[in-house]
Amino acid sequence: MYKRILLVASTLVFAFAILFTSVFRAASVKYVFSQMTEIQEEGQKNKPVEIDYVFPYPGRISPDNPFWPLKAFRDRMWLFLTSNPGKKAELKLLFADKRVAMSKALFEKDKSEIAFSTLTKAEKYLEEACGIEQENRRNGLDTSEFLTTLSKASLKHRQTIDEILTIAPEDARPEIRRTQDYSKEVYSKTRNALQEKGLPIVENPFESE
Repeated sequence: MYKRILLVASTLVFAFAILFTSVFRAASVKYVFSQMTEIQEEGQKNKPVEIDYVFPYPGRISPDNPFWPLKAFRDRMWLFLTSNPGKKAELKLLFADKRVAMSKALFEKDKSEIAFSTLTKAEKYLEEACGIEQENRRNGLDTSEFLTTLSKASLKHRQTIDEILTIAPEDARPEIRRTQDYSKEVYSKTRNALQEKGLPIVENPFESE
């Protein structure tokens, strides 16, 4: 009896895994870029920039892994079950940081289509983290520490995308550059918020916006 229950349970888990994988792949946006990377353009030659921010370890399962849909589903459930608004903003930033790091690694492996899809998700998570912070601040929550962290993160995202531009296929670069609008906007909003609070501003090492 117990063996039969175990067998049925195992079958259901396997079936759901296949279902989530199929749904995720079907819903994924497809991008087609060439795999050839040309020498870095002159306009992209920037001096090394030091930003006091380190991305968290992205984990062993990345978007090119067959088990990625399960990990992505876990992330969505984690967000859904998180009721604390401060923690929810931190989670969004965590997912943004991990995905932008994964995106760079995927570009390095010449998997530009899935790398670009991962990059766009990363920057949307960054934008959403900023939106939750703004709402929390309007509701009277103290977001000072998170504002500073988010401001540094936005600059690190921009720096990482600059690095991606040097290794990405030439035909993908215009779209990649557009994703930087997210980090630029987040930096602008966090800088202004820090100014309003009278807190130290995170200096922008890049050219003025």
